[in-house]
Amino acid sequence: MVTRSNLEAWQRGPIDGVPPLLMPAAHAIVHAREDVEGALAGLTLDQIWQRPGGAASVGFHVRHLGGALDRLFTYARGEPLSEEQRRRVPTEGVAGVPPASASDLLADLDAILEPAFAQLRATAESTLLDSRGIGRQQIPTTVIGLLFHAAEHAARHAGQALTTARVVRDSGP
Repeated sequence: MVTRSNLEAWQRGPIDGVPPLLMPAAHAIVHAREDVEGALAGLTLDQIWQRPGGAASVGFHVRHLGGALDRLFTYARGEPLSEEQRRRVPTEGVAGVPPASASDLLADLDAILEPAFAQLRATAESTLLDSRGIGRQQIPTTVIGLLFHAAEHAARHAGQALTTARVVRDSGP
């Protein structure tokens, strides 16, 4: 039997306040958040930060998902990155002392997603084709390009987190 609880985010209907043209991006971000929670479920600290075969850790994928989304949404607002945003980029794969736990990573991600959803709700559809620039070189794009890439990028890293989590779970102690 199909229930709303086992439907994917896009199958559950509209998200309150999100403009219809941005609904696919919002659904992809919700789905990515749920996948991240599933990837982290039951992992030990060592497994979260393990780099199987030299690949990026689950912890990196979670941090990078949130950090990249935050940076892309900043560009979508037409703002430059802050020094804090720039400072965090090289630390996304660093476990920290003590290492960040699953609950730490989820709390940090949620702290990024809350304002991101507020931004989606506040984005007028009439601005979606407005020009924006990325980075110091001001690579040209649009508001909708940035918001959709942020969602697509989040989905990609959530999938990588799921795969890496399975590898570290299956590799044993």
